[in-house]
Amino acid sequence: MSIKYLIDENVNSLYPTQIRRREPSIVIKVVGESETPPKGTLDPEILDWCEENNFVLVTNNRTSMPVHLTDHLAQDHHIPGIFILNPNLTIGENLEELIIAALASEDNEYQDRIVYLPLP
Repeated sequence: MSIKYLIDENVNSLYPTQIRRREPSIVIKVVGESETPPKGTLDPEILDWCEENNFVLVTNNRTSMPVHLTDHLAQDHHIPGIFILNPNLTIGENLEELIIAALASEDNEYQDRIVYLPLP
């Protein structure tokens, strides 16, 4: 399994809880937990952390995250990927998408990309 998730602090706490319960093999961390950026960390710094630690960011930030990713890439940086939750899907449907992606994805499949759930 190649994907590890960093869950943004503004994402419902059911996401990490349910992913850990349903598929304990998936590495998942949440902003504000030990060894992650503290709550309140700015998005560009979150992207730096994800790059350094090889984590895909899971967020519901549809507005500014594309801009931050563009800036990140313009500085010759990379990121394993960003998954943006779909507000039109249920939490359960978004969870299934995240679990499928973690279990079935190839290395670097989502590198430097934003993926809006559901997966294409």
